[in-house]
Amino acid sequence: MNWITRERPKIDRIACPWLIRRFIDPDAHFFFVPLDEVKAKAIEFDATPFDIPDTEFTHYEDRCTFDFFLERYEIEDRALKDMAIIIRGADTDDHSLAAQSSGLWAISAGLAYNIIDDQELVEKGMLIYDALYSWAKHLQKQKHTQNPTEKLLLAVFNTYLDKQKTENLKTPRWAKELKEIIQDQIDTNLSLSLKEISEGLQIHPSYVSREFSKYFSNLSFGEYIRKLRIEKAVDLLANPKHTLSEIAYLTGFSDQSHFNRIFKAHTGQNPSDFRKNLVKK
Repeated sequence: MNWITRERPKIDRIACPWLIRRFIDPDAHFFFVPLDEVKAKAIEFDATPFDIPDTEFTHYEDRCTFDFFLERYEIEDRALKDMAIIIRGADTDDHSLAAQSSGLWAISAGLAYNIIDDQELVEKGMLIYDALYSWAKHLQKQKHTQNPTEKLLLAVFNTYLDKQKTENLKTPRWAKELKEIIQDQIDTNLSLSLKEISEGLQIHPSYVSREFSKYFSNLSFGEYIRKLRIEKAVDLLANPKHTLSEIAYLTGFSDQSHFNRIFKAHTGQNPSDFRKNLVKK
């Protein structure tokens, strides 16, 4: 079997080849090409695409491609299912899913930084997943710390950390990057597509859509974009040099009528009335 995905593999795109080689097809061959060439090269190499959008073998709901392989090939192995949670947490930046997720991400990122050749990167990565599988299969209950006093101190410390995590939901890196991208595009009046932005962040759009409100004032993607556009419109209305039609264009609305309707829904006033009140003040 031939498989193909985008270049510079990390986490899911190394975990899946490992799973295929160890549990599905030991002679499988993998190709790594630029994202925009995957589908064309798949035909050329008679290869099945994986871990890219709009293919069978990819992310779904809140799961990774590794999860899909387990379900698709009906692999019932408790250790692999435990690994799947760790991989999912590392690949989606949701390190709260498993204590090992952040470590897997760090090792994968460092490995990719050190190794330029993608084939070599996957071969070296196989060793990581062999080790993770052995741990999940045989060593999960084994602890490194043996001293009872040290164990007690670590237990107290970990309890404190768990409480801190519960009280303070940490904003993941992808959410911080997404906020910056959205603000840049609002400022430059570029069109905004959740699908395109998510692919640029290498995160599945359905996951971003579902998690978005947690980190953006309990607003959906569309609601958040409209909020920013209205805020920008309010600033522009303070400048009498801009006509209402210009402001509608500069804030990304399809036309002035659409702008008027959304602005009134958010502020309770038409843009023209809002501007008049600003002048009075």
